[in-house]
Amino acid sequence: MGTWGTLGPALLSLAGVALGAGGSLFGQYLVSRTSVRQLEAQESAAHRAQLKDAVLKFVSIALQVEKAALTRSDGGGPADDPALGELLDGLWLAQAEIDLAARSEPLRGAAYRYASRLAEAARGEIADVSVLRGPQVQFMDAAYGDMWSGQRRAEGEPATPQ
Repeated sequence: MGTWGTLGPALLSLAGVALGAGGSLFGQYLVSRTSVRQLEAQESAAHRAQLKDAVLKFVSIALQVEKAALTRSDGGGPADDPALGELLDGLWLAQAEIDLAARSEPLRGAAYRYASRLAEAARGEIADVSVLRGPQVQFMDAAYGDMWSGQRRAEGEPATPQ
């Protein structure tokens, strides 16, 4: 009993130190994991904000180009209109911003296809501007997918306002 009386407290102290060290390491692991998740959430929010700004700028210019295309299809406006050239330059610049901000290739491709169709319509190469709806919907769907990756839209939710 003399040995247990001497070794017992020492072993219990050693077990307490080991348990404390293990608990401390586990606590640090949980804090680290939480910090990583918070950082990922912040980065995701920053990406969404940056991409949202680029998408809104692109859509704003796309609407102006579409109006110019409608005007041209109604017989107004010459093909070499300097204002149209400036609009198309702005459209391609906005498309490049999306290309830089996008995380996904589907968004890059959809933005390019939509901009290309808009440019064709504005130059009078497409007679029916209703062909813009398909690329527009694909672009909006791809933008949503890039901003909210992993999340699906609610059933019946339109890609663009009706």
